[in-house]
Amino acid sequence: MVRLTVDLIAKSSHHVKNRKDETNSQYLKKITHLNFSNKNIDYIDDLSACRNLTVLYLYDNQIDHIRNLGFASNMTHLYLQNNCISCIENLSGLKRLEKLYLGGNYITVIEGLEDVKELKELHVENQHLPPGEKLLFDPRTLNSLSKSLCVLNVSNNNLDDLKELEILENIIQFIATDNQIQEMKDLEFLSKWSKLWKMDLLRNPVCQKPKYRDEVIVLSQNLEILDGKEISEMGRYFLTKWKASRDARSKSREEIMAKQPVYPQLYGFEHHSSLVPHGYQFSKTMDKEKMKYMMSQNGYKQSHLQRPEGKRNISISDHIRQLAVKYPESSLPGQDVLEPHLHRTVVP
Repeated sequence: MVRLTVDLIAKSSHHVKNRKDETNSQYLKKITHLNFSNKNIDYIDDLSACRNLTVLYLYDNQIDHIRNLGFASNMTHLYLQNNCISCIENLSGLKRLEKLYLGGNYITVIEGLEDVKELKELHVENQHLPPGEKLLFDPRTLNSLSKSLCVLNVSNNNLDDLKELEILENIIQFIATDNQIQEMKDLEFLSKWSKLWKMDLLRNPVCQKPKYRDEVIVLSQNLEILDGKEISEMGRYFLTKWKASRDARSKSREEIMAKQPVYPQLYGFEHHSSLVPHGYQFSKTMDKEKMKYMMSQNGYKQSHLQRPEGKRNISISDHIRQLAVKYPESSLPGQDVLEPHLHRTVVP
């Protein structure tokens, strides 16, 4: 393992002194960029002699703690990706830090950046998280970065909810590939990112939803590149018109429903046991009429079902009178009254 010290910096072949008469102190004071990436470094020693340091490359090493950088008040870029860091700490002295690269570490919570007021880019992709856990964000850190942060990379961190990030109002580039974003409703916060022009959500489940791309374009009015593909102005125009038309139809439908009168007479509320339309109460009567129709269609005459109009019952006495008129001989004295249905004509 290697400790990063000022002696190591001074002896490095990458940093040969420009003048033979220049002291180490003078040389270290002049340094603005240091590149010790992939040098098996595990410890950052006191580098305060490099007071004008602005860019430090320490990626692909074995560093487990961020330390001894409080002196670097002029530092703007810090590259610490692919190390063994588990906690963001000791960065409060980096007042001018603009870009922080921490991808590929063991960080579980984004925190400790409350005093880094000018941070514009934060890269925390591909953290080695414990099984089943996701990357978390300290609300205090998000609040402190809400005005300054412009670029955020949170790819491959098992994220399933991004709503808490909506506070970052000046985001222009957002990378969140290989996470667990499921539904379109989880992306509604994009409407509040008015400056967003580039976004990548590839390999999230939400990308498989119908009309995913169309919905995202409509949500984010200034988006120019989505998942690596440019958005044409013509396509945005038609999608915006489509959304306006859809919203208008929905609003019109709601207004019609709101104005629709309610007819209580259609419902049998007058009966305590009835909460159905009146027509349903007469279904039995309707069934009887339907049965009569069906019987008539099957060969039954109407007379078998109901008495024809105009027909009346005739009494026995009236019947006898009618027969007497028809057969007057049967009504003579001393003769029997013949029954019409038994009367026969005798042939001599």
